[in-house]
Amino acid sequence: MFLKSIIKSIASCVGRRNPELIVRIRYRMRFHKRLNLDNPRTLNEKIQYLSLRTDTTEWSRLTDKYSVRDYVKECGLADTLNTLYGVWDHAGDMDFSALPDSFILKTTGGSGDSIIVKDKGQMDEDSVRRYLDRMLGTVYGLSEGNPHYSRIVPRVIAEQLLVNDEVSARYSNSLIDYKIWCFNGKAAYIWACTDRTSHGTKVMTYDTDWTAHPEYSVFNSHYSRGNVIPKPENLDRMLAVAEKLAAPFPVVRVDLYNIAGRIYFGEMTFTSLGGLMDFYTPEFLEKTGDMIRLPK
Repeated sequence: MFLKSIIKSIASCVGRRNPELIVRIRYRMRFHKRLNLDNPRTLNEKIQYLSLRTDTTEWSRLTDKYSVRDYVKECGLADTLNTLYGVWDHAGDMDFSALPDSFILKTTGGSGDSIIVKDKGQMDEDSVRRYLDRMLGTVYGLSEGNPHYSRIVPRVIAEQLLVNDEVSARYSNSLIDYKIWCFNGKAAYIWACTDRTSHGTKVMTYDTDWTAHPEYSVFNSHYSRGNVIPKPENLDRMLAVAEKLAAPFPVVRVDLYNIAGRIYFGEMTFTSLGGLMDFYTPEFLEKTGDMIRLPK
């Protein structure tokens, strides 16, 4: 654990100065080949090209879990926003007494660091504050070579804790996360995540007609094969929401929830798995890469 921490610290230092070097090293280690940024072809390569060689200022604003709310409103989709209970610059500023019995805490520039509070009475406030302070002091993305994260103002937000509706609960023990891949503003595939735990999640890829495509995935211990779930009744509306948000961008993944017929905005992700996705087949990465028109 100590050695891993040292390696990550060194990678963060290098990533701050030369993110392309970090990305090239990580790409070589994962895929055993050179990253092609001069003539990018695959989904991963084009994501890396956009991240390293184009202006990603807007990525920073929309990756920020607080400031993205303004963008959602600008797109006329305020009705998809979850209830916001508060935002703080420091964990010590939080007034837990003003929060309801259940809620979720997130840092604005992190990933996978949310705290789910189902019963505030059982929460250790000091432990939560210490954890959040540690997360706020960590610049996510530097060790992965994703510099747009470093421009996010570190804050904590508290939102309503969403829970499954009765129908969705038949197919997943956790919220069903509909991750919609959009290429040049057009929704193309939905990566549905079910039964999420701290150890992994079950996944299945669907096209926009809700035909399942397990052949597009490389399943592993973290991303295991999920069962085919029913098509959401308001899928067309979900796709329209995703396309509205994705319109200005060559590629972005728009994450939505669908609870009792109401669509909730989750987040926008520009560098899925740091642009090093190995849970898709090479054929799928090439297929989706061909859908992306890069800016000249």
